[in-house]
Amino acid sequence: MSKLTALALSIAVLGGVWAFLALGPLSGSVLVWAGFIAWGSYFHTGGDGAALQKTIVGMIYGAMVAGVALALVVANPLGLAASIAAPVYVAITVFFLVIVAGINLLSVVPANVYGYAATAGYALSTNTANLTTMPNLTNPVLLVALSVVIGTLFGAASGKLAGILGK
Repeated sequence: MSKLTALALSIAVLGGVWAFLALGPLSGSVLVWAGFIAWGSYFHTGGDGAALQKTIVGMIYGAMVAGVALALVVANPLGLAASIAAPVYVAITVFFLVIVAGINLLSVVPANVYGYAATAGYALSTNTANLTTMPNLTNPVLLVALSVVIGTLFGAASGKLAGILGK
């Protein structure tokens, strides 16, 4: 079997398992789409042990920075006008997505951005931007972080399975 066919088959099978788990038994505890973003980030980052670490750490870091942005927007500690508060707080926080790229585990800026975007997008689409009252899996940061870990592990598993099938 060709390497491409092996990878396609492994991702198809494990993608179906991930979708079943995320939309079934783990529903409400993980986000199927955030897991797939992490899965893609894993392969984009190199599909190896370093990619596993950098995807998980970078995406969770991005989720945490988005959590800070959301908290700043809700609290508006600078007392900014509503029309500029979110853009200013986003500008400040996304600076920190990139400036950390000199740190090895945070060196994949796209992974950091994927975590930020997934968290902000989920929070905005579900109106859960006030993170201070949600120390559980309704908290977008925690929900995305757990989805990232599992999605990245599925990515690594699909790579290993493809290696076995492609021999």
